[in-house]
Amino acid sequence: MNKILDETLSQQVAESIKSKAKKPFENAYKAALVTEGAKYVQGFIVFTGQPYKPVEHGWIELDDVIIDPTFPYLQKNHKNIWYFPAQSLTVKKLKAILDESKEDYPEDDPLPIYGKAPYEYYGDLMLGDHEYLAAYQAAEVKCREINGLDAEKN
Repeated sequence: MNKILDETLSQQVAESIKSKAKKPFENAYKAALVTEGAKYVQGFIVFTGQPYKPVEHGWIELDDVIIDPTFPYLQKNHKNIWYFPAQSLTVKKLKAILDESKEDYPEDDPLPIYGKAPYEYYGDLMLGDHEYLAAYQAAEVKCREINGLDAEKN
């Protein structure tokens, strides 16, 4: 959460990989493959305005910056977006997990990756491990804070 989004680099990477709207995990995967030293990250983003709840998302991190190849499609000011990582994977680990997933479940999309069972509930869904739940809960708090929402009413 302490890392800062690099808007310019996010735009450059998005263009280089021909990122697509509503494909944050695929975009992050492609970006990780072409960005030396990057880590693939999954978690949640929150921003001012709708949908007024955390959004599951994928991005990459390089040193102390966040590179979000889906950023151009968010149509938000980078200062109004907060990232809450649930898990971070090296490219080598990411490739190994995807290869295994494609072999074990060839008909399913291997992204996003939810870690190891047991899975936790967040919102109305049961996805991810404890780190996912912790990231979701932190994102919920921030979302209520930035949007002035009362948890009891929403």
